[in-house]
Amino acid sequence: MTDTNEKIIKTLIIGSGPAGLAAALYTARANLEPLILSGMELGGQVSVTHIVENYPGFPEGIGGPELVENFQKQAERFGARLEFDSVTEIDFSSRPFRVKTWSNEYLAETLILSTGATPRHLNIPGETELTGRGVSYCATCDGHFFQGKDVIVVGGGDSALEEGLFLTRYVNSVKIIHRRNELRAGAILQKRAFDNPKVEFVWDSTVAEVKEANGIVSAVTLKNLKTGTETELKIDGVFIFIGHDPNTQLYQGQVDMDAEGYVIADRFMQTSVPGVFAAGEVADSHFRQVITSAGMGAAAGMQAIHFLEEHSA
Repeated sequence: MTDTNEKIIKTLIIGSGPAGLAAALYTARANLEPLILSGMELGGQVSVTHIVENYPGFPEGIGGPELVENFQKQAERFGARLEFDSVTEIDFSSRPFRVKTWSNEYLAETLILSTGATPRHLNIPGETELTGRGVSYCATCDGHFFQGKDVIVVGGGDSALEEGLFLTRYVNSVKIIHRRNELRAGAILQKRAFDNPKVEFVWDSTVAEVKEANGIVSAVTLKNLKTGTETELKIDGVFIFIGHDPNTQLYQGQVDMDAEGYVIADRFMQTSVPGVFAAGEVADSHFRQVITSAGMGAAAGMQAIHFLEEHSA
């Protein structure tokens, strides 16, 4: 175990998705020797994305794990360090900030929070196994793969309808599965969905199981919540939009958050605590893209550099 109690780290980055790794690249190039605490899964959500087609510079697309590996190598080339460790406790009350993990304790002059958000899952058979093989949580990321296919969208809020309407650019049909008989989405979105000839609705129903053939999604079992009847629906893709949960439990009561639990950051990625910055989906409930998270990470890294310049002894 490395003894870090006597050495103050200039920039500590919590989270190793695109935001964290982009922040590491920028701070490493400024010779800050940033330390990234990755958690137990390197790369965040993109690491389980089969292929990323909308990240600039890769006209043929690139595998999510490969993109993360490239991010990591580039940051490490300039001196960033990465530890596979999870944070258990943070104290934002004074600088340097004290961060405890399962195996160590760190003092940091600046912190960049990039722990992301987790899509809510249905927690049904087949969902996890077929993620990236027909089950998706991002239409913008994966819609292109379903050209001419038939898909379902699970959910009834704004995100479900927005993503469902986006999918109509590619797919043959979209069935929106909703557990109630009326939608929670706004009136304008509802009108667009009802008026779209590619969109159908299945009311009072949930998905009970995702089925596969040859390793990809082939069908779902739908359960009508009023009658209890189960039916099988042949389908090529399952898009789940029942909300996200930001990974901000560690920061509760220490930085300002919105009503949904996302960290509030200004346009300079600064949180309510001077020296603590936030980037990526931990502070972004809207865009949720690799490129926007990386951009936020770059901005957070640049601002951490400026902060240290202004507050150097």
